Amino acid sequence: MISKAVSDKGTDLIKTSKESGKPTSELGYENGRANTVYLSENGKVMTLTVEDLTQAIKTSIDSSGMPEEQARMMAQHVMNFFGYSERIIDNILEPEDRDAFYMLEDTGILTTEREETTLYDGREWRIHYWLFRKERIFELISGNGRGNGLASGDDSVYDEVPEDVWQRST
Repeated sequence: MISKAVSDKGTDLIKTSKESGKPTSELGYENGRANTVYLSENGKVMTLTVEDLTQAIKTSIDSSGMPEEQARMMAQHVMNFFGYSERIIDNILEPEDRDAFYMLEDTGILTTEREETTLYDGREWRIHYWLFRKERIFELISGNGRGNGLASGDDSVYDEVPEDVWQRST
């Protein structure tokens, strides 16, 4: 079943599961341009664009921010790997690309998951995947997330250290 949903980003088509009736991730179109439609737990439409990812990268790298052009180039590079998929296999990445993905994982924009399977000869095989953390990305865009890779609500171990510990004594 396909229904139409209107979000702050425009009109998208959403596919729902026949069995559960719950929305699933599906390709949508806006002004002749394809976007990937993502739905959060509360059913809100979340479309991840290059502009969104650029803003999240720009605000998450450090407190002074990354230059807009550099953040856009990184966002386009990352989005080219994902295309319309929600996850990609790690094997397609070159070492330089993987380094950039690890940096984005440190900021909370990307995360990993792995799948284990048993081969016919009895050996275990692990497949590693990269996924967007869409909630974290939209948190960074809205300004609710901190730029240090910690999700909101997470505390740093340094928050509990008293201020006098940081003072040098002569």
